Amino acid sequence: MKVCTDACILGAFVDVINADKILDIGAGTGLLSLMIAQRTNAPIEAVEIDEDAYNQAIENVANTPFTNQIKVYKTRIQEFTRDLFRSYSLIVSNPPFYQNSLQSPDNQTNKALHNTELSFEELADCVAKLLDVKGRFFVLLPYSETQKFVEIAKTYGLFVNHQLHIRHDENKPIFRVVSTFTSDSNSELMIDELKIWQENGKVYDQKFRELLKDYYLIF
Repeated sequence: MKVCTDACILGAFVDVINADKILDIGAGTGLLSLMIAQRTNAPIEAVEIDEDAYNQAIENVANTPFTNQIKVYKTRIQEFTRDLFRSYSLIVSNPPFYQNSLQSPDNQTNKALHNTELSFEELADCVAKLLDVKGRFFVLLPYSETQKFVEIAKTYGLFVNHQLHIRHDENKPIFRVVSTFTSDSNSELMIDELKIWQENGKVYDQKFRELLKDYYLIF
């Protein structure tokens, strides 16, 4: 699967302060884990169900200085969660997100984009069981799916306190949202906005450049 700009935004945006153990749910080829590892020494565990993506993640991690920091598991997060001794101060996920929408004939694409393997309810349940009391959960979803997940997460004791709304440019609608969840039901929701491009669509927006400057070689 291709590396997407919105996934890079998530990887750069995740706040690793005070994180002492990190979980990446739906790791794909390891992008988020590898981005996060560059900003913290905390151990990272990554879970991926797709065989090809898992093998690519193993290879990618092996070719970095972070081989002892990142451990990749080929398993369903539902199975992974059954180990009651696991607990994380930071969980991040770029999950399959389309519910009840037209699927691709490509099975790999379906696993990556459609929640046939991991429903919103299952994701929220797993995160609630694995997250420390004072932990944080960062998730990237389409704007159209975000509110569905926010409402579902509430029923599992996860409450959104910060969102980053992402647009292609100021004239385009919000197409992705990074939401931060905690167990604190009393916190007020803060909303920030990020544009990828300036109005002409040819120059990256300054805020985007600042966020990704440590990862994009072209900056």
